[in-house]
Amino acid sequence: MRVSTRGDYGLRALIELAGHYGQGPLQSSEIALRRHIPEQYLDQLLTALRKAGFIRSVRGPSGGHELVRPPDRISVKEVIEVLEGSLSPVAWLDEPPEMTDHPHQCGQREIWTRVRDATAEILGSYTVADLLEREPTAVAGRWVI
Repeated sequence: MRVSTRGDYGLRALIELAGHYGQGPLQSSEIALRRHIPEQYLDQLLTALRKAGFIRSVRGPSGGHELVRPPDRISVKEVIEVLEGSLSPVAWLDEPPEMTDHPHQCGQREIWTRVRDATAEILGSYTVADLLEREPTAVAGRWVI
């Protein structure tokens, strides 16, 4: 599985919002600057994350974006599926077997199913809060991991 910049930047944005959970909205310019995300691209991602119900957007001078749910209630799997789509390593795996099973696919179905299921299990076992906990923090100008 390869995660595109869409999934990577989307997770970065959510991690930034998780670090400010309960402290009010963050402006997209702040998120973009802190997480090294092009602001125009970030705006597209924030729209997708809002439509998926992860964040809410507040208009006005003190507006911005904030998480709707606590960071420990947002799984990485949910985020990746919203931003990247299916976790299946081959497109035909998402179709019913009776519609897609051809001789060249039958022998592969088991392995690709296992890859998809293992990926889902791993991503489902992490939350945005878990990723935030693993972030380095700046202490007196030095990074601590």
